[in-house]
Amino acid sequence: MSDQKNTDEFPRRRFVALSGAVGGAALLTGAGVMAGTTATADAAHGSPAPTPSCSTTPPPGGASPCPPSQLQPLCGSPNDDDLLWNDVKYCTQGVTPPPSQGKPDCLKVTPNYVVLHGSPETTHNYLLLPSCRITGIECPFIHMDSAANYWHEAWENARHGGSVPVQYANIGLGINSQHARRYQQLHIHMAGIRPSTQRRLQELEAQGRMATQPAQWAAPGNQAPVSGPAGSGDRVYRILKLQDLQQNPFTLLYRNVVVPNSLNMADQTLIVVPKMTAAGFFAGSFYVLNSDTSLHDGTSTCDYLLVYG
Repeated sequence: MSDQKNTDEFPRRRFVALSGAVGGAALLTGAGVMAGTTATADAAHGSPAPTPSCSTTPPPGGASPCPPSQLQPLCGSPNDDDLLWNDVKYCTQGVTPPPSQGKPDCLKVTPNYVVLHGSPETTHNYLLLPSCRITGIECPFIHMDSAANYWHEAWENARHGGSVPVQYANIGLGINSQHARRYQQLHIHMAGIRPSTQRRLQELEAQGRMATQPAQWAAPGNQAPVSGPAGSGDRVYRILKLQDLQQNPFTLLYRNVVVPNSLNMADQTLIVVPKMTAAGFFAGSFYVLNSDTSLHDGTSTCDYLLVYG
C-alpha cells in the first residue's frame, strides 16, 4: 500500500467496503509502486471482542505505553478522525468506524499493536499500527527509550513462520515520511522486496559501502544508490547493517542521523530489509536504509523499494 501523495509518482488510495471479513472490511485500495491482485480475508464474520487499549498494558521493553498528553499536538489526539486510527480503535476497543469507511480485518490484535491488510490486498502486503495514538514518524515519542520497538514486532509477524507472514521471497519493512503519506496513524508496511534490491544490498556489503555501527550511518561513504522498479531510476540511501532489531531503528535514526546533521525527523523514510541466503533463508542480520530529500537523489518514501502488489 503506497502512502505517496504526489500523483505524478504514485496514485492515491481510497477506502471501500468489502464482504467476507469482520463484518465487512475496510481495504485501502489503489496502487503502490506496482499493481497487484487481491487475496481473500481470513477473519470470520462478526465484530471482534473488545481488547484492552494500549493505555492499560505497557508494551514490551517500554516503561510507558503511549505518548503523554503534552505530546498530542505532535502525536495526535485519541479523538482524531483518521481512517487508520478508526481501524485501530475498532480492533482494540470495538469502536465502530463511520459507515462510509467499513470495518477492517483485524488480522492480529495485541495491547501494543494491530496488524491489518494493506492495499492492494495480497499475501505480501500488511500494516502494523500502534494501538496508541501516534500520527507518524514526526512524533517524538517513537524514538524515546520508553517507546515500543514496533520494528521488532513487525519482523516477528512478517517473517516466515510469523503470525502474519509476508509470503514473498524477500521481505521489506518500511515507513514513509510525514509529507509522503496520506493517513495519519503510524503504520509500518510489511511487504516484499525485489530480488534485485537484495542482491544490490549484498553487493554493497561486500564492497564495504555500508555502516556497521550506528554512529557511522550518516557518513558519505555509507550512502549508495539503490534501484527501484523499472523506469523509476536510482535513489540514494544511507545504509546500516544490524545484527538484530533489539535496538529501536527510530531511536538509532534520530540519534545518529537526524540530530548530528540538523535534519527533520518528519522528512525521513526508513526501510528494513532482512538479509537472505542464496537458498532463501534468513541470514541473521538486517540492512536498514534511510533517505530524505536533503541527499542528492534522495527520497522521503519507502514506496520505490517495497513490493505491495
